[in-house]
Amino acid sequence: MLVAAAVCPSPPLLVPEVAAGAAPELDGARAACTDALGVLAAARPDLLVVVGPAEQSGRGVFPQGSRGSFRGFGVDVGVRLGDGAAGERELPTSLAVGAWLLERTGWADAPIEGLGVGEPLAAERCVEAGREIAGRAARVALLVMGDASACRTLKAPGYLDERAAPFDAEVARALGTADITAIKNLDTALAHDLKAAGRAPWQILAGAAEHADLTGTLLHDDAPYGVCYLVATWS
Repeated sequence: MLVAAAVCPSPPLLVPEVAAGAAPELDGARAACTDALGVLAAARPDLLVVVGPAEQSGRGVFPQGSRGSFRGFGVDVGVRLGDGAAGERELPTSLAVGAWLLERTGWADAPIEGLGVGEPLAAERCVEAGREIAGRAARVALLVMGDASACRTLKAPGYLDERAAPFDAEVARALGTADITAIKNLDTALAHDLKAAGRAPWQILAGAAEHADLTGTLLHDDAPYGVCYLVATWS
């Protein structure tokens, strides 16, 4: 059963070595992520599953001990998803950011597993995957990685789209109130147009939380660089 969840953004810029001179601009997001992980630890889970977008289609499981790095972003920083033998595949970027957040806060509260989710995964399959995760242990926690729209300004990765701000506002409201129905019903085509990489992971969260009766809290909502970064907790 799902007992807690933390929703965090997944840009490599959260890692100060990657952000370099721009690192202070995301201090607020980093602090909020630290607070969100504290909520997960306080829930005393038996299992933590880190869910995030990945390039491949469908779903990919990454066992505890899987490694990732930010060398593709010009810095020699490696991360590991908890203790254990390294897996055969490298963590996708979103899970590497999740692993970095967990290492930064000294996570040692439960075994960890990663799940990479392809952006095209249909909402129904996301919800079903969430239900499966919730049944994995008596007390399951989720760390859900993913950004909202990337179309908030002219210089944003997806350029300016007037639909982005209303979309982000609705996602922030839904995550901040644990509105499972609203998250399940997110417009997948619109999310794709707006480059909202968090859509599939959020819908996995919605499936996992169906019978958990959790309350949501929005901790952070900002759009530096034209990309919306949200941090929320469900507990």
